[in-house]
Amino acid sequence: MSIFTGFNIAASGMTAQQTRSDIIAQNIANVNTTRTQDGTPYVRKNVYFTEKTVNHAQAFQSVLKAANQSVAGNGVKITAIVNDTDAEMKMVYDPSHPDADENGYVTYPNVDVVTEMTDLIDATRAYEANVTAFNATKNMLTTGLKVGQS
Repeated sequence: MSIFTGFNIAASGMTAQQTRSDIIAQNIANVNTTRTQDGTPYVRKNVYFTEKTVNHAQAFQSVLKAANQSVAGNGVKITAIVNDTDAEMKMVYDPSHPDADENGYVTYPNVDVVTEMTDLIDATRAYEANVTAFNATKNMLTTGLKVGQS
């Protein structure tokens, strides 16, 4: 385990939460987009994460990791950004809208601003937690260097 592992784990979390925040902002910005480039309404996007795994190509690394049970993990990575097909699209009656169907209904995106804002608060808090972990690691390493100076 490197002395920089804590930095790497916190940085991967910050990167993942930043991407999640960007996707949430994109969802909110497109809450009223009834026609995209392909002619269909915007579809809400979700970000999925998973734990990073270490490449155990070398036998020594595998044995070392098995012997060291105190390893918390290796960080997080984004596995996919996918369209949310579970939530229903919103149908609004507006026959004067240019994207209305033959019955006068307009299909709006499946984006709920309240849900997006809740997710954004969650992503912000997770980002802040990773910043706190990063700073704590930095402070421990700085204190360790100062001990050797005395």
